[in-house]
Amino acid sequence: MYLPAQFNSSDHSLATTLMHEHPFASLISTDDSGLPFVTHLPLHLEERGAELFLLGHCAKPNPHWRYLQVRPRAVVTFLGPHAYLSPKVYPDLARVPSWNYLSVHCTVSATLMQGLASKESILKKLICDHEPSYAQQWNDLGEDFAHKMLAGIEAFELKIVDLQCKLKLNQHRPESHAALKAAYAQGNEHERELARWMEELGMGDSQ
Repeated sequence: MYLPAQFNSSDHSLATTLMHEHPFASLISTDDSGLPFVTHLPLHLEERGAELFLLGHCAKPNPHWRYLQVRPRAVVTFLGPHAYLSPKVYPDLARVPSWNYLSVHCTVSATLMQGLASKESILKKLICDHEPSYAQQWNDLGEDFAHKMLAGIEAFELKIVDLQCKLKLNQHRPESHAALKAAYAQGNEHERELARWMEELGMGDSQ
């Protein structure tokens, strides 16, 4: 992605925080005709020492798993909070509107997971991420039901081989930070979350 130096974050802890907080990702690879093919799906982030992996699954009728099998290299994107940036936050009038956002782009190498046990392991990690209380209900549904559901999905492990994290929060315009953070703090859910990130990054504290 286009990544100006002022928005480029090399702090991988910020990237992993963003991925944990916004796990609904876009998996992008190419189909058999060479066009981009996109699947939107939740992914479980797993840290194994210094290496990062994303775990997920798609429906068996979705051809994406076949594309990953033939062409394992793919891209995964995570979009965090985003919001309009009004020029009203600047002390001068010679400014234009923009849009602030947080995102992570990962280059990954895919491995398909074989066997019901591997599929269920990934499924349980996703359950734990989003609704831990459902785990007991899943167990109570019985082995036959579980096997039927698991047979209908294809699971995969995506090893992250490169990562870019873009935090576009008007870093290059410090004169606007205090007003921008105050405006976002009074706004919608995305705007309040951007204000929280500005606070954690120490933006606008001294203005």
